[in-house]
Amino acid sequence: AIGIVGSFNSQDIANTVNAFAKMDHRHPELFDAVAKAAIPIIDTFTTQGLANTANAFAKMDHGHPELFDGVAKAAIPIIDTFNSQALANTVKAFAKMDHRHPELFDAVSNAALPIIG
Repeated sequence: AIGIVGSFNSQDIANTVNAFAKMDHRHPELFDAVAKAAIPIIDTFTTQGLANTANAFAKMDHGHPELFDGVAKAAIPIIDTFNSQALANTVKAFAKMDHRHPELFDAVSNAALPIIG
């Protein structure tokens, strides 16, 4: 799988890391290859794909600062389109990895307030 990760689209990437995380199957080399493939196309991820990818990396405790920065950069402009679960999963992943990104947390706060009421 590592050899073909470069040909994965955003959904393939999100689904792959999510499956590995769900099965609690650690494969650091695969996660590094996925991050390398994801970063250049991160702006093509859906809101769910961004949240699931960050969450999978966090669940596997696989730190990758460049990936998390990419997720934040892609998420901020479209944060108003995230549903409440995607908002929560995204910030939970950043918190678990202790990856500080104040702009993302501010954007999530602003997007969550109308949802909370």
